[in-house]
Amino acid sequence: MKKKVLPLLLPLLAVSVLAGAQTYPAGLIDKTIAVVGNEMITISQLEQDLQYMRLRGMQSDESMRCEMLEQMLESKLFLMQARVDSLTVNNDMVASNVKARIDDLRMRIGGDEEVEAYFGKPLYKLRQEWTKTLEDMNLTQQMQQNIMKKVPEITPYDVNIFMQETDVNDLPEVPTRYQLSQICIYPDREAAKLAVKERLIALRERIIAGEKFSTLARLYSEDPGSRVKGGELGMAPRDIFWPAFSDAAMSLKPGVISQIVETPDGFHIIEVLEKKGDMFNARHILLKPQYTIEDREKAFKTLDSLKMEIGNKAVTFSLAAQAYSEDPLSRTNGGQMADPETGSSYFEKDRLKPQDYNAIASLKEGEISEPVESLDNEGRNGNTVYKIIRVDKIIPAHVASVENDYSMLVDACKQKKAMAEIEKFLEEKIGSTYVVIDPIFKGCEFRRSGWKEKIGD
Repeated sequence: MKKKVLPLLLPLLAVSVLAGAQTYPAGLIDKTIAVVGNEMITISQLEQDLQYMRLRGMQSDESMRCEMLEQMLESKLFLMQARVDSLTVNNDMVASNVKARIDDLRMRIGGDEEVEAYFGKPLYKLRQEWTKTLEDMNLTQQMQQNIMKKVPEITPYDVNIFMQETDVNDLPEVPTRYQLSQICIYPDREAAKLAVKERLIALRERIIAGEKFSTLARLYSEDPGSRVKGGELGMAPRDIFWPAFSDAAMSLKPGVISQIVETPDGFHIIEVLEKKGDMFNARHILLKPQYTIEDREKAFKTLDSLKMEIGNKAVTFSLAAQAYSEDPLSRTNGGQMADPETGSSYFEKDRLKPQDYNAIASLKEGEISEPVESLDNEGRNGNTVYKIIRVDKIIPAHVASVENDYSMLVDACKQKKAMAEIEKFLEEKIGSTYVVIDPIFKGCEFRRSGWKEKIGD
């Protein structure tokens, strides 16, 4: 059972890798390590942020304190200006982000008690601190966006100057892009669903008859993450899972085996081990619909025939797609594929499913692939589908040009000007704002030299 991905809660400014190490004097517990105007930064704040980053998998060493401190110093400059400009916190966004952070930590560490032990504070205190942190972050991000909005609309003159001033090696590079059409045929999904349900019913009956749920999960479950643990998922918030799964789990009493539950991952039977508030720990067995060789051969035979008919000009690809394709989205467009996220009819290699790219990688414009087994865009990982793909157009990789990639150059030009506004703001504020940095950080190699002048004696 895969869990839904939670958003990263990081500031807008990227963290740069700095040289030099930073350690604290022995015995030091907590203190103010920097003052920016009327804002303060403490060791405990810095260390808590580092703890969270490490938990998210970020590699760190002693120099990480230096780069994190510089990021916090910059954030304080934006925050001060946000207060001067009377910007207001988006409380709904902050509440959502606090909840996402806590749910993420519960999932990673194992529960409320484990989160409290890891950070050495009760959860209510952590919630208060993170709410304040994320409120400040929200104002900081708004301020950054307001500064970047100062960049006027980009004109063709701006783009030409950008092209002249930018080394050709630094201009945006446009990767190879493909325009594709497809004809899709699905296997007999209803028969496959019925078969998988029958298998789960049989497993459920075996468990009720006395066999161990964990043993059968290790033998049969198709969830690789939990299978090795006997199907156990670990204590986690209900929001992490698909609603149908969490609703079924929360309605069960410990030891009771659920009826079959369908989610975008497949079909499950569930046993709840423990419930705490909106969290639960459960075992499950996941089975996914399986399709037969006969399904594949039948679809491939039809697709081979269609490819031959199109090659003999008995029918166009577009008409064949409208008549035979079972993909409702591309069928109405004569088979033309579109990126489900961007809506664009052009795909970069990384935006194509591996099976689709492998099928067309060696083709030229106008050529049609052999039948291939692939996946659609439904559910989490997609459903099995058989298809042929025509390469309608190939745009080779190239350096962005005004003639072919004007909008990309506009974006690059605007981004460059926006970052210049950010840099200008920071340099001005570092020079004009009262800032004192504790001398224990004198060994840091800050990215902006102005900070060095703010280190106390």
